[in-house]
This record gives sequence, structure tokens and C-alpha cells, in this order.
Amino acid sequence: MTLLPLLIVDGANVVGSVPDGWWKDRRGAAERLRDRLAERGGPAEGPYPGPYEIVLVLEGRARGVAPVPGVRIEEAPGSGDDLIAELARNAGGRPCLVVTADRELRRRVAEAGAECVGPRALP
Repeated sequence: MTLLPLLIVDGANVVGSVPDGWWKDRRGAAERLRDRLAERGGPAEGPYPGPYEIVLVLEGRARGVAPVPGVRIEEAPGSGDDLIAELARNAGGRPCLVVTADRELRRRVAEAGAECVGPRALP
């Protein structure tokens, strides 16, 4: 059985990359991102072909979003970046792609062997 590549999405960073009023309703913005991921999947182009096992990492006031088929939700008890780095480290040697524009997080997950793309890579 072949494991799907793991796609870890930095919810706060991706939601915050588009000034569409997300700050007024963080959970609603996270739900819209979750639904978009469930509908469209991961990046159309990138280092790994889809489909992916998709994990959306949420923190702060965006917590409380329910998972849907195709998108697992991981709620960070503290720093979302710490949880994302941990998930990348624990990918078990399978391909792992992280969606974030955060430079420090990109460095941390690269050390764990993950690839990165920015929020614009998502359809």
C-alpha cells in the first residue's frame, strides 16, 4: 500500500495572506479554507503529485472547525508553527509538503525533510 504525500497547511498563514476580512471571523475563514481544500485538494503543481492526505493546522480563535472528508484538522494547543514542525518531523519518511509563507517555519520544516510552497500555490 502506497501512502499519500502529506500536505500540511498553515491555516493562520494561508488565511492571513488574503485581506478579505478574515480577522472579523477567524473560524469562518478557516472553514472556508477547509472547504476549498476538500473541494480542490492540494497544489496543482508542486514537488509531489496529488492526491494528498491533507492536514489543516489551526490555532487561536480559528479552533473549533470540524473536519470534513479529505481534510483532517489539527488544533495547536500553543504555537501552530510548533505543531506543523512536529507533524513534518513525524511524517515517517513519506513525502511531506507544507503550505506557508513563514520563513522561519519554512526553515524548520526543511530541516525535517519537508518541501514548502507558498499560499498562492493552493487553487
